Amino acid sequence: MGSKHHLLVDRNGIPLNVALTAANMHDSRMLESMLDTLAPIKVPRGRPRRRPHKLHADKAYNSKANRLACRLRSVIPRIARKGIESRERLGRFRWVVERTFSWLHRFRRLSVRYERRGDIHAFLLLGTILICFNFL
Repeated sequence: MGSKHHLLVDRNGIPLNVALTAANMHDSRMLESMLDTLAPIKVPRGRPRRRPHKLHADKAYNSKANRLACRLRSVIPRIARKGIESRERLGRFRWVVERTFSWLHRFRRLSVRYERRGDIHAFLLLGTILICFNFL
């Protein structure tokens, strides 16, 4: 019945990749596709990086498959482990993503989600464009 936003941001909170899935889909299933569809990241010197250097994620992404997927793509996984790392330690990096989600949900249409179908839900992309425009 519902939908879920998946977001990949840089360390400043600028959205790099965004996706919309069904609400009953687990977060960990989207990690590989989010990394694969990421646009090249411009760096000051040399070729543009295809993927980020490190990936910080919460405990929902903790699985051997996700860690292996990151390593195969030359991304260092910094994924919190259940029962080992506390919430306080993860919050140092996770707040950037949460802040970007709050910027997205400032737009009422994205937080309430009047549309049921994902193919007409173009407002998610429009919201990320507006966030990037505000950084310029």
